[in-house]
Amino acid sequence: MLGRIWQIVIKELIELRRDRWARFRLLVPPLIQVLIFGYAATFEIFHVSTTVLDLSHSEQSRALIADFVDSGRFKVVRIASTQRQAQASIDSSQSAIAIIIHAGFARALLKGQAAPVQILLDGTNSNSALIALGYANEIISTFSRRQGTDFLYRTQPAAVPAQVRIRLEERPWYNESLNSRWFFVPGVIATLTLVIVVNLTAFAIVREREVGTLEQILVTPIRPFELMAGKMIPFFGVGLALVTVITLFGSLWFQVPFRGNPLVLLLGTSLYLLSTLAIGLAISTVCKTQQQAFATNFFFVNPLFTLSGFAFPIASMPKVLQWLTYLDPVRYDLIIIRATFLKGVGLAVLWPQLLALLGIAVALLALAVLRFRRSME
Repeated sequence: MLGRIWQIVIKELIELRRDRWARFRLLVPPLIQVLIFGYAATFEIFHVSTTVLDLSHSEQSRALIADFVDSGRFKVVRIASTQRQAQASIDSSQSAIAIIIHAGFARALLKGQAAPVQILLDGTNSNSALIALGYANEIISTFSRRQGTDFLYRTQPAAVPAQVRIRLEERPWYNESLNSRWFFVPGVIATLTLVIVVNLTAFAIVREREVGTLEQILVTPIRPFELMAGKMIPFFGVGLALVTVITLFGSLWFQVPFRGNPLVLLLGTSLYLLSTLAIGLAISTVCKTQQQAFATNFFFVNPLFTLSGFAFPIASMPKVLQWLTYLDPVRYDLIIIRATFLKGVGLAVLWPQLLALLGIAVALLALAVLRFRRSME
């Protein structure tokens, strides 16, 4: 049995060696995608296009506008003179946010009264709008506290030392600088592995069927399980090498720390690769042409990516979809990769994810073998 499996492995390696374009696609595009994801995928936003309508024309209003600009989060692109102009800048997408400071702003602050500031947001991109609104609230709150302290200094200087203050001290763990790249780059390893490995294996048997060599192989003493194993072993090695290259490149280029045990990451990656290989083989047993396999890839890969929690929080999904995520191997691999990279945890914490990946891999491999046997009957 081992001899027959080994012959299939050699055959696949020879085909890979002959296909120079395939070797190029395995290495260069993934590295480019790591760079693109690392720089483009982020929860932070800077230089939000901003329109300012200052009807107060006071020292206090100018100080508030300066706080917005100095934060680096907002960039003033237009100074409006009327509220209609401010609204028009949002309607025309010239600005994503408009800050309107009303005429009585400074007078209310000097009297110790509430001085409302109006914020207009372009809600077309709700995610960016919510993030920008959070930045605006933080800047206005800081400005408000500073103005409140100044008011007490002017009116009741003796009460300032006795003023009760609550100060929030932030202590982020595992990602002290709150660098979003440390969150995204490890996740890219799992998503790129999914796309590449599934694509490789999805064409494995379909290609044999199209060129007519599958029938020749099946008349030999080799069994379906041995054929599937011979197809998986070289792709498993290729996937493991690819994950290693992407991990090293992402860690060194973006300075993402690795705090865990490499053996734990290797175990999790191996189980994840078995799951993705089984998905690709199952697709290849269903499809009869490479065009069908290519189209079917999108049917499986896109939902797996969406339900993984890479870009969209699982807790925000409907309950039905949250239950479906437990069938998604990408979900578990993301937890393993991020936990080993940033938290440095080991088997004592990650064993549920490893066990889930093992169960998914075994079930999918069994399904692929059974489906292949049925397709040959």
